Amino acid sequence: MRAVAYRKSLPISAADALVDVELDRPQATGRDLLVAVKAVSVNPVDYKVRLRADPKGEAKVLGFDAAGVVVETGADATLFKRGDEVFYAGTIVRSGTNAEFHLVDERITGRKPRTLGFAEAAALPLTSITAWELLFDRLGALPGASHDTRSALIVGGAGGVGSIAIQLARRLTGLTVIATASRPETVSWCRELGAHHVIDHRQPFAPQLASAGVPAVDLVLGLTATDQHLAQIAEVIAPQGRFGLIDDPKALDITVFKRKSASVHWESMFTRSIFQTPDMIEQHNLLDDVARLVDDGVLRTTLGENLGRINAANLKCAHALVESGKSRGKLVLEGF
Repeated sequence: MRAVAYRKSLPISAADALVDVELDRPQATGRDLLVAVKAVSVNPVDYKVRLRADPKGEAKVLGFDAAGVVVETGADATLFKRGDEVFYAGTIVRSGTNAEFHLVDERITGRKPRTLGFAEAAALPLTSITAWELLFDRLGALPGASHDTRSALIVGGAGGVGSIAIQLARRLTGLTVIATASRPETVSWCRELGAHHVIDHRQPFAPQLASAGVPAVDLVLGLTATDQHLAQIAEVIAPQGRFGLIDDPKALDITVFKRKSASVHWESMFTRSIFQTPDMIEQHNLLDDVARLVDDGVLRTTLGENLGRINAANLKCAHALVESGKSRGKLVLEGF
């Protein structure tokens, strides 16, 4: 089968940072599904793994988000059958989705939204799981428009996770949603997705929030550059507020939150699959809920740009754009 891999950790500008390869087609066993991959999207974790995990000459396939068709099921799989259209975000401890065929545990797989094509669906899984778990499981936002009258600040609103978090917070809760963005096109994107207010993360947070009538925020979603924004987050978070982050600051001194008794939460959507937690199937349920919300018109795809076929050249372009920090929404590739 065709796939895209890397054999050595290299800058994306290097000619062989990503290469086209031929690999054996895997077989489904246990609760696995073998999926014919139709579309994938690229996340920051893709380039972070490429730079940090040197496979020392072995062909390592990256990729997490995928949408495709089930072509084979393991003996213990009961949730799907051949021909089902699915979408999912995979796991960091197995071979990736940048391949014609991919194995995934059915417990972290959802039914693809009926109203979306494969490319539009592939933009959603990893960011939807991350945003959902961060907002509801870690930070304790309350579903239901009349139940949660607090405020939420989403730092990095135009990125993949931010694009979903804005929608979830605005459509499923009563939270006042403030997003950060710094360019006209990303400010417009955040407003289109439903943010009540958008502030510039290159400028001090406190005066901008005060001007918006939100002098302190109850929940903060730190999606990018946490080490740069930590002091400002501590300044604007409300007493007994909650701060959740997903990125990888080199250091994290949380003593700045002590005075306000604010809590700090980490979110990694791979935790359930890495540790095979008893509630692992919740990601299957979550993705099915996302698909229903999409089909009901509550949520929309966050596809920002379709970069064409799944091959090394196009994936190199996608990695470079994501590494630049200037992409809007999700970058998707479709077909081999």
